[in-house]
Amino acid sequence: MKGHLGRLAAAGAMMSLMGVVLAACGNSPNANKPITIGISLSLSGDFSADGQAYQRGYELWASYVNSHGGILGRQVKLDIVSDASSPTQVDTNYTKLITLNKVNLVFGPFSTLLTVPASKVAHRYGYAFVEGAGGAPAAFANGLNNIFDVSLPVADYMVPFVNYIKSLPASERPTTAAYPTSNDPFTEPVIKKAQSLLQAAGVKTVYSQVFPAEDTDYAPIAQNVAATHADIVVLGSVDVPTVSAFMQAFEQDHYNPKAFIAAAGPDQGSAFVSAVGAANTDGAMVPGGWSGNYANAQSKAMVKRYIAKYGGTPAGVNADVAEAYSVGQVVEQAVEHNKSLSNAEIIKYLHSGVTMNSVQGQVQFNSKGENGKAVGFIFQWQGTSGTTFNQVLPSSDPNSVKTVYPKPDWGS
Repeated sequence: MKGHLGRLAAAGAMMSLMGVVLAACGNSPNANKPITIGISLSLSGDFSADGQAYQRGYELWASYVNSHGGILGRQVKLDIVSDASSPTQVDTNYTKLITLNKVNLVFGPFSTLLTVPASKVAHRYGYAFVEGAGGAPAAFANGLNNIFDVSLPVADYMVPFVNYIKSLPASERPTTAAYPTSNDPFTEPVIKKAQSLLQAAGVKTVYSQVFPAEDTDYAPIAQNVAATHADIVVLGSVDVPTVSAFMQAFEQDHYNPKAFIAAAGPDQGSAFVSAVGAANTDGAMVPGGWSGNYANAQSKAMVKRYIAKYGGTPAGVNADVAEAYSVGQVVEQAVEHNKSLSNAEIIKYLHSGVTMNSVQGQVQFNSKGENGKAVGFIFQWQGTSGTTFNQVLPSSDPNSVKTVYPKPDWGS
């Protein structure tokens, strides 16, 4: 009996050794299968410019990862489908990606509007949901444990701008402000906080209106803003067309505020320049956590690869590209750390308080899934060539240049 047991033990040990050898040789069932990542993006519709930029960011990340051996030794394959900027379609897309396409992981779409329903679908099936464009409070209001936003929390976007206005000498400080905003879950928290802080600092509100995001004719709204002659305009926009419409209407009405800052749009590089004209970009400001000139080694390397593939200049690289790229980086770090594609383990790791790195800087998630390490900046187009997109705030940052204030005249 003892010899029989010994032979069984020896045989078991041999089988275990063979298993190790086979795994080392790459003969495990999944060794040669790609890691599939499902993504729904707005490749058409209202958010198409952002969706297409996000696609470039995700693809740039995947290309870099695959050229360096993949993740866990496996290549990455992106399964990207279009949601046409529709919350209903984004729900359908993620359900199909998870239940029918059987993707291993999912990445987020563009905008809080689409992130909210998408994160619910991912939560229903136990998937980690890492995204870069759903930082508004509404994205975290459902108390889901699977959502993580790698970018700057939305409500804090305008804080550096407010601090700058407050720092101006009394003789230069604006006294009135206008706050037109779309009723988007991204824009309203940004504008409300900026308005509240500026009012507390003594800047009088002369216009505050929320308009439907579905509007296509912004001229009447912009004309009403121009009629107030507000010193500064804080625009709650989500895309280039909205910003372009307001700027064109202001120019036609010969209204030039001392400062013009939009929640989103001017950060979209060449798409913004093409829409408003290079000469009109001068002085336009936008908040964010990244620009093509960001002094971060990983960012510089990514921008170099982007330009090699798509052309252009660092200033023309859309911030959406960096947000999407950061999503990939964070998930990659979680998977490599866990040595597993388990979504439950990814969620656990991202909630562990670990600090990760991305092209946008450090990433550390709080209990809600917000990036507590994200730093807010204000960027400004300077000059009339449409190629200089500078970080200007906070002024204490060594990478910031002097803010152009008051804003030059349109087309000057």
